Amino acid sequence: MKKITFFFLLFLSQITFGQAKITENEKLAATCKVWGFLKYYHPVVAAGKTNWDEQLFKVLPKIEKASTKEEYSLVIEKWIDELGEVPVNKPLADDPKRDYFDKNFSLDWTQKDKLFSKNLSKKLKFITENRFQGANYYVNRDGKETVPLQFVNEPEYAEFQWTDKNLRLLALYRFWNYVEYFFPYKYVMDQNWDEALVEIVPQIANPKSEKEFLLAMREISMKLNDSHAATINMDMFKYLGGEKYPAFSTRFVKNKSVIINLANDSLAKIDDLKIGDIITKLDGVSIKDKVEEFSKYSQGSNKPAAAINANFVMFTGNDDEFEIEFIRDNVTSVKKVHRYPNEKIKRTPPKSSTKKWEILDQNIGLIRMSKVPKGDVPQMMEELKNTKSIIFDVRARPTETDFLVSDYLNSEPKPILRSLYQDLSYPGRYYFNNVMQECGKINTDYYKGKVIVLVGPGTHSFGEQTAMSLQTAPNATVIGTQTSGADGPNYLFTIIKGFDSSFTSSGVFYPNKKETQRIGIVPDITVKPTILGVQQGKDEVFERAVLFAKTGK
Repeated sequence: MKKITFFFLLFLSQITFGQAKITENEKLAATCKVWGFLKYYHPVVAAGKTNWDEQLFKVLPKIEKASTKEEYSLVIEKWIDELGEVPVNKPLADDPKRDYFDKNFSLDWTQKDKLFSKNLSKKLKFITENRFQGANYYVNRDGKETVPLQFVNEPEYAEFQWTDKNLRLLALYRFWNYVEYFFPYKYVMDQNWDEALVEIVPQIANPKSEKEFLLAMREISMKLNDSHAATINMDMFKYLGGEKYPAFSTRFVKNKSVIINLANDSLAKIDDLKIGDIITKLDGVSIKDKVEEFSKYSQGSNKPAAAINANFVMFTGNDDEFEIEFIRDNVTSVKKVHRYPNEKIKRTPPKSSTKKWEILDQNIGLIRMSKVPKGDVPQMMEELKNTKSIIFDVRARPTETDFLVSDYLNSEPKPILRSLYQDLSYPGRYYFNNVMQECGKINTDYYKGKVIVLVGPGTHSFGEQTAMSLQTAPNATVIGTQTSGADGPNYLFTIIKGFDSSFTSSGVFYPNKKETQRIGIVPDITVKPTILGVQQGKDEVFERAVLFAKTGK
C-alpha cells in the first residue's frame, strides 16, 4: 500500500510540475525573443511575405490565455505552423576568408527556455538550420560604409498612444531585437540582455502611468552602456529633467558640482551665485547620490561619461526654484536658486581662443582639432613643422579631417583600426572587415618632434578615432582622462512614432583587436581635474601637456 501511495504521489507531482503556472512577464519576455527570431530567420517573415506586426497583435490574446508551459508552447507552435512549411535550405558555407566574431551570438535559448516544450524547441532549431538566406525585408545596408545597416519597412503608427498595450509591446520588442541581433557591443554591457528584458517588461506591459512607460523606454536604451545610445520622446522631458534650467553650468568633480559658468551677471546677482561655488547637495540629496539616480537615464559608455550627462540633467526641472547646499570660502550654506525657461536665459558664450593653431613659448605648437577644417591641414602642418612638440587638443569633436594630419606625422602608412560589421546572412553574428583603416603615407620628411594628444570625456566617437590615428605617430603621448568609449558610427532610427533612438552600429577595434568600446582611449599620463583647478579656471590637462612638452616628463 505504501508503494502504491508513493508512486501515486510521484505521478501527481510530475503532472503538477508539468502544468506549473507561468507568469505574464515570462510569457511576454519569451514571446519577444521568438517574435524577433522569426522576424530575421523564418523565410516567410524575413522575406516580408506577412504583416509581422499584425501577426503579433493576433497572437498576444492567445498568449495571455495560456496558463501553463504546455499551453504556451502550443500557441507558439500553431503560430509558426500557420506561417507555412519551412523548406530545407542548407545554409551557405562560411567564407574561409572572413574573420568571424561570435561573442554576441547565441541561440541556445531556443533549446533551453523553461517555457518551451521539446517540440517547440525542435521547430526553432529546424528554422535555425534552414534559416532565410536572402535580403531581409526588415534590415539591410544602404551602401555607405559608415552606416552598415538600416532598419526598414517598419510602420511608425502615426496614431500611437501610450495607453495602447499592443503598441507599447511592439516598441519594446522592436528595440530589444534590434539590439539582440545588430548591436555589436552587446557582449560588453553591464547587464545580460535577456535579464534586462525580464526586468523592463512589467513597466512596458502594465505601466502605472505615462511617466513609468516613458522612463522605461529611456532606461532600456541606457542599458546598452553606449554613449551613442539614447531613446528620445518629447514627452519624456516632462519627467526626465524638465523644461526649466538654472542660470549656471557646472562640472562634476570628485562627487561635487562646481559652478564654472554663469548665464549672465543679472541672473547671477538674483541668486548670489559665483564661479567656483561647490554644490554638495541638491534638494537635500548629495550630489553623488543625485548623479547616481540620474545616471539610470543618462547615456554613457562608462561612469565618467554618464556622470557628465547626469550632472547637467539633474539641475533642470519644472519648478521655478530648487535648493542647494554649497561651499564658498570654506563656509557651507543652504539657499534657494531659480530656474528659467530657456528663452529667458541669454547665455554668455564661454570664453575660448578662436585660433585654430598657434605656436606657444619654447616653440611648442598647439592645434585645436575642433576648429581645423580639412582644407587648412597642409598650411597648418607647414607652419608647425619646425616646432619641437605639437599638442593636439582632441577633447572636443574634431572637424572631418579624415586623418589627413597623420600624413605629416608618419614615415609610412600605419593601420589605425579594424571595423566589425553585422553578418546579415546570419543575424547575431559579425565579422571583421578584411581591410583595416590606415592613415599616413610614404613621407621621409615627416614630423620628428613630440606628438601630444589631449583627451577627455568630450573625446567621443570620431574624436576617439582621431586620437587613435594620432597614436600611430612614432613619438606620441596621450594625456588626459578616460574618453567617451563609444567608438564607431552612430546609427539613428525610429522605433515607433514619437520614439527616436540610436546606438553604435559597427564595432571599432585597434589593429590587434584590442577593444575601445566603453574603455575609450587610455591615456599614457592621466590627469584628473581638481576642484581647486576648476575654481581657478585652470586647464590642468593642458598645463600637464605643456610641462611634458618642455621636459619630456
